[in-house]
Amino acid sequence: MVAVTRTAAELRAALAEFPGASRGLVPTMGALHSGHGSLVELARAHNDVVVVSVFVNPLQFEDLGDCEDYREYPRDLEEDVEFLRGLGADVVFAPAVAEMYPDGAPQIWVRTGSMGQRLEGASRPGHFDGVATVVAKLFQLTRPDRAYFGQKDAQQVAVIERMVADLDFDVEVVPAPIVRAPDGLAESSRNQRLSPEDRRRALALSRALFTLRDRVADGADPDVAGVRAELAAAEGVTLDYLEVVDPGTLAPLADDSLTRPLQRPALALVAAQVGPVRLIDNLRLTPRTRR
Repeated sequence: MVAVTRTAAELRAALAEFPGASRGLVPTMGALHSGHGSLVELARAHNDVVVVSVFVNPLQFEDLGDCEDYREYPRDLEEDVEFLRGLGADVVFAPAVAEMYPDGAPQIWVRTGSMGQRLEGASRPGHFDGVATVVAKLFQLTRPDRAYFGQKDAQQVAVIERMVADLDFDVEVVPAPIVRAPDGLAESSRNQRLSPEDRRRALALSRALFTLRDRVADGADPDVAGVRAELAAAEGVTLDYLEVVDPGTLAPLADDSLTRPLQRPALALVAAQVGPVRLIDNLRLTPRTRR
């Protein structure tokens, strides 16, 4: 039986039913899919109690949510709760915006600095400040031992890990591997808004990442510029960025290191508009082991 809570008081009461139990948190914005399911299953394996938050956070959208992307974001709490019930979640926290931000947009935010200003942060100013602020609130409200985030949002994972370290949150951040559909597309709630034709076009993103992965694994020049140009020319794809960065700091690799075989692991990240949807994806690049 999953307890559905809508207020902080209801959440505290539900959690009080499990005294002394280890607690795992899976923060989500709803529209749940198999990628979220893998996070819940991981949390279920590691903890006595699994809490899933379902909250479309306006702070991480353009104009604090006064935009089409926020208004059109898919929402179906009843379906999400049924999905979570089947996975054995214990508590769902699904607050209204007024519950999380009773005085409107908060005066005090978590600022994410240069890590939050690169890549997605450059394209969506303030996005990661909004993410970090709501995650900090969720940590405070749920007091988890562990929190689970999908590696598909690689920059988000890196930012949250740094926030936990810098602000001394007593929580373990657990990244989970990307879940992909059989055709290679990374699972995302936004995929629901893709037409069949746009979904086919969206496969260009994962193909570009797979090309980089294979070239690096073969010991070849990754040819990031060439792969980027091919993706930018793909039908129906408006490329924002395709970058290769240090996995820990998100700092871009030097140009000269991308014109010869990579010497150490890196992370390739991509973002593009396909139809009405902005999609992101990423893939770890691991150089061939030399004997």
